[in-house]
Amino acid sequence: MPTPPARRRATTVLAAVAAVAVLASLSACGSGGQSGDESGGKSGGKTELTVLGAASLTDVFKAAGKAYEEEHPDTKVSFSFAGSQELAAQVKQGAPADALVTADTRTMDGLRSETGKPTVIAKNRLVIATGEGNPKKVKALKDLTDSKLKVVLAASEVPVGRYSKQVLDKQKLDVKPVSQETNVRAVLSKVELGEADAGIVYKTDAATATGKVDAVEVPDSQNALADYPAATLKGSEHQKAAAKFVKWLSTPKAQKYLRDAGFQKP
Repeated sequence: MPTPPARRRATTVLAAVAAVAVLASLSACGSGGQSGDESGGKSGGKTELTVLGAASLTDVFKAAGKAYEEEHPDTKVSFSFAGSQELAAQVKQGAPADALVTADTRTMDGLRSETGKPTVIAKNRLVIATGEGNPKKVKALKDLTDSKLKVVLAASEVPVGRYSKQVLDKQKLDVKPVSQETNVRAVLSKVELGEADAGIVYKTDAATATGKVDAVEVPDSQNALADYPAATLKGSEHQKAAAKFVKWLSTPKAQKYLRDAGFQKP
């Protein structure tokens, strides 16, 4: 039997009211979301930002994050660190996050449809990490070709692994690593634990393990310069707060944290 016009109109009105109620409920549950950002993130307590950061930023970002929270008491910053390629995969899979900082522009460029306009906040260089005291007497990149030396590198899809391959290829050096790791901290750990005699890492990473590893400098003419771009993520529920944090990374205070950690000016 056909539904009477009056009943159809009533059903339509009820559906519309229900839809509005659902949307209102979702907005209210979005603590610290867009509506929270409009009022400084205070409508539902602190705005909670999740920042995906390259593994080499682990130590400096933890310190800088605390400083940011002191300056912005209405915001809490949480970090998730991994190799840049792993972070990119997380973004593509829709992992909930607000900002991204990678260790290379190539990875960031591959996420153009997912991010805001990136800004380079720092640069880095490579060094050769060896055991404390450099027991194998590694002095240069060419020494890594010694078959008796256990060398560990990052995998080629990892920014530091790609930079390592770049500098080794430039010098026409054939290095056969005993393992290829998923991020720079894994390379550093192998050397620290004595599971490898040497590995190529960022200068800043070697600096975090002073007293555990030695850093052999690589001449500028043989080295590679790593850029660290930062950008907001379009999927963020806290666009204003995320943009504020990314902008803060270029301020004198944030830059001092990066300089003190050994990163170079952008």
